[in-house]
Amino acid sequence: MFAKFHHPYLLLTLTTLFWSGNMVVGRAIRDDVPPLSLAFWRWAIALALTLPLALPHLRSQWPQLKRGWRAVLALGLLGVGGFNTFAYIALQYTAATNAVLLNSFIPIATIALSWAFLKKHLHGLEWLGVLISLAGVTTIVAHGQLATLAGLTPNIGDLWMLGAVFIWAFYTIGLQWRPAGVDPMLMLAAFTCVGLLALAPAYAWEIAQGRLIHVTPAALAGIAYTGILPGFVGYVFYNRAVGEVGASKASLFIHLMPVFGTLLSAIFLAEVPQTYHLIGIALIFVGIYLTTSRKPH
Repeated sequence: MFAKFHHPYLLLTLTTLFWSGNMVVGRAIRDDVPPLSLAFWRWAIALALTLPLALPHLRSQWPQLKRGWRAVLALGLLGVGGFNTFAYIALQYTAATNAVLLNSFIPIATIALSWAFLKKHLHGLEWLGVLISLAGVTTIVAHGQLATLAGLTPNIGDLWMLGAVFIWAFYTIGLQWRPAGVDPMLMLAAFTCVGLLALAPAYAWEIAQGRLIHVTPAALAGIAYTGILPGFVGYVFYNRAVGEVGASKASLFIHLMPVFGTLLSAIFLAEVPQTYHLIGIALIFVGIYLTTSRKPH
């Protein structure tokens, strides 16, 4: 499946597009779909799509999966149970500008954790690419005005988003410890089962608090989108790409989220891109090119 989408950088670009749409949808339906409800049903849909492709491998690959249960448990809690749940909660409290800016520190956090725990380093040109790309992100979220950054004030939503950033960074570098010899679909199903088991009591608590889904066509369409593209296809693409290019380079593509966010806003919200958007997008692409163009020796 997805055989024609084989280049890791294409996979990462598509993944970032899907995840940018996830943020747009999460904001759009936040009044109708509480955050824990959205996280739970997103992954329930993703699991339903994954199981038919995963179950044929379960009998033959169960021994490998069982031996790697610690990694499966940790990665399921981080990547499925943690990141999006924290992000959806954050978007209930913080401005989109704050959330995007904090989300854009994922590559820096991933590189820092890779250095601290794995002793992996980027070379000079690669570091330059990271910094240029980050400058492009900052240009977009600051609307080309440094005073905008100075005016940002932290709140509880920012803390939730910061937690999400480090959860995703740990998930990304932790993918290298996933059990060998396990089909990607079976692996994703295992991660999703772990995440759903963790989310179920939190979802039940949210219902007990009286926070229910307001069933509307838009809410149902939004939930379906988050489960199919960001939840299912996006994770398949991302997990495969990280295995090919490594955590540090893969995480840099998170910087494309403000780019796609700008484009999606122009298409669906009729927001006309400004000059600072174009400058920021150009810097992001230059930075990604510098970081990914170096050939391994």
